Amino acid sequence: MISRFLPKEEGFFELFNESAALTLEAAKNFKNLLNSGANAANIARSIKTAENKADEITHKTMLMLHRTFITPLDREDIHELIKRLDDILDFLDASAQRYVLYEVDHAPPEMVQLAEITIASCELVKKCIGGLSNLKNAQDLFETCVQINKLENDADHVLRSAVAGLFKNESDLRRLIKLKEIYELLETVTDRCEDVANVIEGIVLEYA
Repeated sequence: MISRFLPKEEGFFELFNESAALTLEAAKNFKNLLNSGANAANIARSIKTAENKADEITHKTMLMLHRTFITPLDREDIHELIKRLDDILDFLDASAQRYVLYEVDHAPPEMVQLAEITIASCELVKKCIGGLSNLKNAQDLFETCVQINKLENDADHVLRSAVAGLFKNESDLRRLIKLKEIYELLETVTDRCEDVANVIEGIVLEYA
């Protein structure tokens, strides 16, 4: 059904793909940021650059939405999808900036684990977005969305365990507060990935 309405250029899908690629790049860079020592600030700046690019893509999408008479997807779905994609990068950027500003000297294993889950989540988001312009493989999209939801549950479990460990074992109150905030921001990244999955599930149900 989508292909029936699409012009030759698939501008909205290209912008979705660009945004998803930026989120994955930022997620990988965040993991590189952990325990990167003196290079942490440079990596955080690269994540900020990606976040700014994502903002530009969101703006382009809104302009295109305003100027396009017939859209390949429901207008509300386009608006919601690009916004949720942008949210992922906002929280990755917030995590990176806090890590540098708070001068965290080393990342606990739980933070590394959360970073790995965010990478896996962003990889699946990118996969979903890549398949959105052709809904012949709707079942694959559904299964990928289920995997994203599972990763969000995994991240939630790691967050609870990490925060419990902080209150039990961390004697430095300032470090406890810093780490807890970063943990929560990282877990929110997976929440926003799940939001993207939910939007995509709705699109598949409507158009497949």
